[in-house]
Amino acid sequence: MPLDWEEFLDPYIQTVGELKIKLRGIRKQFRKQNRYSPIEFVTGRVKSVESIKEKMQLRGVLEENIAQDIQDIAGLRIMVQFVDDIDEVLNLLRHRKDMSIVYERDYIRNMKSSGYRSYHVVVEYPVDTIDGQKKVLAEIQIRTLAMNFWATIEHSLNYKYRGEFPEEIKKRLSTTAKMALELDEEMRKIREDIREAQLLFDPVTRNYSDGVGNSDDSDELYR
Repeated sequence: MPLDWEEFLDPYIQTVGELKIKLRGIRKQFRKQNRYSPIEFVTGRVKSVESIKEKMQLRGVLEENIAQDIQDIAGLRIMVQFVDDIDEVLNLLRHRKDMSIVYERDYIRNMKSSGYRSYHVVVEYPVDTIDGQKKVLAEIQIRTLAMNFWATIEHSLNYKYRGEFPEEIKKRLSTTAKMALELDEEMRKIREDIREAQLLFDPVTRNYSDGVGNSDDSDELYR
């Protein structure tokens, strides 16, 4: 029988929805206590059927192995202000009881040759369905705003050129990757001053939601 994609993707949709609420809830708790939140905002998405099929073909993945071999069908992205915040977010994730970390990939200390930087964590998350509990793999990417800006542009260009960048584009991506790295390093040097300044603002006036609607986080940022 052909795979029922709608039924197959339902647990992933549920996983992304629940994890967005929980991760945004962490940020809400910090802000309600007028404490600095290492989480700036959270977005999420479920891969489209077309994108999954493309990855299956590229990697030679069989239909019966999709759930294990394609681990980013459910994807979340946690944005932070500073590089040092990434370790704080990782510590929060590692101590959670509602998910287990399968593996981690550090592309910050081990930057890709393209200039890509991010920290990837694959977690196993249990979702409750009418047929019982199902464990779903989800990939959580943690990155600074500078990392995300560069990665988003590179991702768009990758689609346009199908991975075969012209030399001029390669050079510009390499240059801007270095600039993004330098920006993160400079911001790190004044991190404490920025954090203190932000906490001087009345938290009531800050634009954050109740953790359910999450109106300040746009999933359009994560494609």
